[in-house]
Formats: sequence, structure tokens, C-alpha cells
Amino acid sequence: MPDGLADLGDWHISEFTCSDPPLSVRGKFEISRFQRLTSEQESFLVTFLRCRGVLSAVEKELGISYPTVRSRLDALLAALELTAPDIPENGLRTKVSDKHKEILDRLEAGELSPEEAKKAMKEAQS
Repeated sequence: MPDGLADLGDWHISEFTCSDPPLSVRGKFEISRFQRLTSEQESFLVTFLRCRGVLSAVEKELGISYPTVRSRLDALLAALELTAPDIPENGLRTKVSDKHKEILDRLEAGELSPEEAKKAMKEAQS
């Protein structure tokens, strides 16, 4: 769907045609959530899939920072109305604070060494 048109309300497809054989089907057909993506989101999704979901590979292919890749992925998930699965409180993973997430993103981007990240994590807990 062209950028900006998704915000104009509920769209639907009203006719499908085929030239060989000449055939037309009319009705009210829903547009999938993928068809509602902007061209930028669609391009990001194609790159993400081509890179098999490896964010560092997406980062390299698009020439953008790791936090930008994460941000675009979050925006894509929101556009597709997909949410992360709930992680049980007693599960192996715990909720990460925004400060800890920032430190981990900087570590992943190579802005911090593992030692610096460890120190920053300890300081963030205080």
C-alpha cells in the first residue's frame, strides 16, 4: 500500500481480474496486515528475512546502527500487531531495565568492551 494511505481508514480490495482467460471477481476482500506496511517497513522485512533474523547482519547490510535495527524491528512488529511472548516471572529471563538495555545495545554495537559493560551493569544496579 502506498505510504500514508494506511492511515486513511479501513481499506479493502473490491475486484480481482485476470486477462487470460478474461475473468473478474468482485467482492469485499480484506487486505492482509503485510499489505498495510509502508514501503520502508516492507523493505526492512525483506532484508530481515534475507539475513535470517540475524540483527548484526541486518545492521551491516543496511549500514545502520544496531539500536536503529532494533527500533525498526520494534516498529515493524507494532505495525504487524505482533507482540513478544510473555515471559513467566519464574522463567530464566528477567525484565531488563532501560539502562541495562542501553548498556547491552552499546556492547552489541561494539561501543563497550565486555569489561566496561560488566562495570556499567553493576553501577546501574546501585
